Amino acid sequence: MISKLIRYDKDYRQLRNILFTRTAILMVCSVVFMSLVYLLLLEGRLANGMVWLLEKFIPGGYDYALGAYQRYFRNYMELFFLAACVLVFLVLVKVYLNWFTRYFIEINRGFDTLVKEDAGEVLLSPELNATEKKINAIRHTLEKRRMEAQLAEQRKNDLIIYLAHDLKTPLTSVIGYLALLRDEADLSPERREKYLSIALNKAERLEELINEFFEITRFNLRNIELQRGRVNLTRLLEQLAFEFGPMLREKNLRCNLEAAPDLMLSCDADKMQRVLDNLLCNAVYYSFENSAIEISARREGERILIRFLNHGDSIPQEKLSRLFEQFYRLDGARGTNAGGAGLGLAIAKQIVELHGGEITAESREETIVFCVSLPAS
Repeated sequence: MISKLIRYDKDYRQLRNILFTRTAILMVCSVVFMSLVYLLLLEGRLANGMVWLLEKFIPGGYDYALGAYQRYFRNYMELFFLAACVLVFLVLVKVYLNWFTRYFIEINRGFDTLVKEDAGEVLLSPELNATEKKINAIRHTLEKRRMEAQLAEQRKNDLIIYLAHDLKTPLTSVIGYLALLRDEADLSPERREKYLSIALNKAERLEELINEFFEITRFNLRNIELQRGRVNLTRLLEQLAFEFGPMLREKNLRCNLEAAPDLMLSCDADKMQRVLDNLLCNAVYYSFENSAIEISARREGERILIRFLNHGDSIPQEKLSRLFEQFYRLDGARGTNAGGAGLGLAIAKQIVELHGGEITAESREETIVFCVSLPAS
């Protein structure tokens, strides 16, 4: 609290000095003015002038004018002096308030610019530099929040578009093949079995997509709580490669694992398995047929490095930077049965960062590499 008061004192030192200077000038002016009035009244200069005026406009000569001055002015000299003091005081206060309220007018004008989206930086008097900085900081914060709101709205619209696109194709197939089964009574058992198999496959694809969209809420960083424990990373990778055996065989892929025996990692096992699953799934989808996927894990100092390498079409640099965005998918995956809704890598990035690590991607010469760096403990 004391440090804040000291900082505020420094921020407004120039304003305080200017107000003090102006107040001193007004006081000096008031003293000078009242001194002149006092001297005029006491030394008789004002009295001589008043008698001369009365003599000019009132019949009766000098003696009558002098008596009128004594009766109507000289006897009430203290009241006239007091009235002059009050008048001078009110004039000076009015001038002082005009000076002071000008600062509030400037500040209000600065706040008015906050509601204008195309307004530039707020400029105030030099003595209000601290207030100017605060107003501009508020303006930048509001602008940032406005951009974030627009981005959130755009992502919501993207979600609706992706939902319509990704769900429409398998749903249309399910409806089409079920309609064929209903309308064609003379289908052979083999064809009926084929149609049922296709409809089931498309329905399962629908279920996968719907589950992925549920991940948007499930993997909101503000709701994730890690359940850390010691995990044998080597065994986890071996199990992962074994479970992907059928998918690997479909494209005639080989999965080679290189990891030190019993490499241990402190992490949330379930969530880290989701990260590794997403990375291997991504490698399978985008690998050339008859190629190999290389997985390696090693410890470097206080960090664990996990690397997934596969051979596929090179990813342009401008697309690499967007791979971890929600709903982003490479053009080649859109409109096919390969790939998910574009959430896998985004979720992987969230989980890795929650563990205090980072995930990166690079691609060149038809080679794609994802690297995960995590604290060992």
